[in-house]
Amino acid sequence: MTQLLSPDIIRARFSRAMSEMYRKEVPAYDKLLELVSDVNDKVLSDNPKLKARLAETDNLERISEERHGAIRIGTADELKMMSRLFNVMGMDPVGYYDLTQANVPVHSTAFRSTDAKSLSRSPFRVFTSLLRTELIKDKDLRKRSKEILAQRDIFTPRLRELVRKHEELGGLSESEAEEFIKEATYTFKWHSEATVDKKFYEALRDEDPRAADIVCFKGPHINHLTPRTLDIDIIHADMPKYGMNPKNVVEGPPRECPILLRQTSFKALTEEVSFEGEMGAHTARFGEIEQRSAALTPKGRELYDEILAEVRNEILPTPDGSNADEYMKVLEEKFSRFPCSPEQLNKQGLAYFQYYITEKGKKEGMVSSDLYKLIDGGQIAYIPITYEDFLPVSAAGIFSSNASDKTRQDEFQKSSQDEFEQALGRPVWDTFKLYEEMEKKSIEDTIAKLKQISGSS
Repeated sequence: MTQLLSPDIIRARFSRAMSEMYRKEVPAYDKLLELVSDVNDKVLSDNPKLKARLAETDNLERISEERHGAIRIGTADELKMMSRLFNVMGMDPVGYYDLTQANVPVHSTAFRSTDAKSLSRSPFRVFTSLLRTELIKDKDLRKRSKEILAQRDIFTPRLRELVRKHEELGGLSESEAEEFIKEATYTFKWHSEATVDKKFYEALRDEDPRAADIVCFKGPHINHLTPRTLDIDIIHADMPKYGMNPKNVVEGPPRECPILLRQTSFKALTEEVSFEGEMGAHTARFGEIEQRSAALTPKGRELYDEILAEVRNEILPTPDGSNADEYMKVLEEKFSRFPCSPEQLNKQGLAYFQYYITEKGKKEGMVSSDLYKLIDGGQIAYIPITYEDFLPVSAAGIFSSNASDKTRQDEFQKSSQDEFEQALGRPVWDTFKLYEEMEKKSIEDTIAKLKQISGSS
């Protein structure tokens, strides 16, 4: 009987294949990886306690492997097929993101693994946005865009065959998986030939550059691939030394005990494109870096959003970066009231945690049935569960800032999660429920291991 390959293995191999492709397409990405590797090595070298905690909780090895990509697609049929493609790699749609809040005509989800062990093996995720063609204001551009999207097929026939085979048999063989990775990687490849003439492209780009990026090309070329760093402020400061032009500010509040997600990027590339034989240029793809931190509970997220709204009511970063220092100062000051230690986050129920047995616990075993007494006694310790998802405001901001330098305006109507899920063909996972289950299982597994230690001693 043919042995079927684990979705985790396929996902990890696909992630590496995507990284290799993007290195060739965007040379600056190679420099980005070099910078991230240098900074991460230094952080771990300078902080052996952090390194030990990451190793203890199976989070160390994944740091260097971690990537997220971002794509934009045009139709409900493309979204349904994309969901089937990601399912081969054990990736489900998690969360709903309304990017119309930042004047971006898309709504989105993130395809990723939902299991803690699978995440430790390969935390690859793809932020996937669906164009809302009804938000293209010019009726002629809207009509033509729909026609163009209806005529294209972004998936190869062989890829469709392999996805069907996976669904029928429950997996792929080694050789089929390698073929699947090759075909799937091609789906996200950059093509320097547009599918439209220059006049139409420029008209649609002037209305919305994101719509033009989706409609005018052969497929959903990946527009950024993001490694994870352990210190984004050093990354941001050092990017010019590596030949990269960074954004004006790091998105997300600077904190001693970081939460959720902080990110920065080098600005989008202007690339030469052939528009039915007439040469022109397109700006969309960029390099992004992220620092992932503590996943917040609904209570924590409510406080985060409340403080972020206070910041936005007082100041917004200008497109030219002229108020960057002032903006970061306000951001830091406002977020100073958000508890800034793992102990306080835990005590106040603001974040989710992963629990593990300490060296003392391995020697002493189950000395109490009370979790908090075991923590106080030093038998069990905890580390924040890594936030695996995205921030609506943050994600929308980075899309906007890399597509255009125009001042942000809230013009679009809000999206509908029901409409998105109908296009997707299935509901998206609730992020809070996933983290809650991860924390619950972490506690149960840790207690069970302590009991085993006590029983064998």
